[in-house]
Amino acid sequence: MSLSVLVTAVLLGQSAFTLDVDKTAPDVTDVAYHELAAGQSQAAVQKLEAGGAAQSNDPAALINLGSAYARAGMADKALAAYRAAVASPDRYDLELADGSWVDSRVAARMALRGLLASRSVASR
Repeated sequence: MSLSVLVTAVLLGQSAFTLDVDKTAPDVTDVAYHELAAGQSQAAVQKLEAGGAAQSNDPAALINLGSAYARAGMADKALAAYRAAVASPDRYDLELADGSWVDSRVAARMALRGLLASRSVASR
């Protein structure tokens, strides 16, 4: 008997099995996108602070927290959030509001540069 026939016979003779797959949803962090898109900066700050964004390593949460702080007039807190996002050990691609995708550190640096540029213009 050839080896392939033997292997086929063994495989066909095995009982069916099920693969137990963890079907729990992945951890999804609410990064207050809807609040920011609606211009509700204070609501975004409250949601992100309540969710522990400032103490997290999640770049998306930190960037959005920085944006919420900046829009609410809290530039120093915005700087701290953006810098934490740049320094975060976590790194992944983020979808920006315009639909483009960019590395989280690049997004954090862009946000940081934008805030610093606006502060230097405002102080002239």
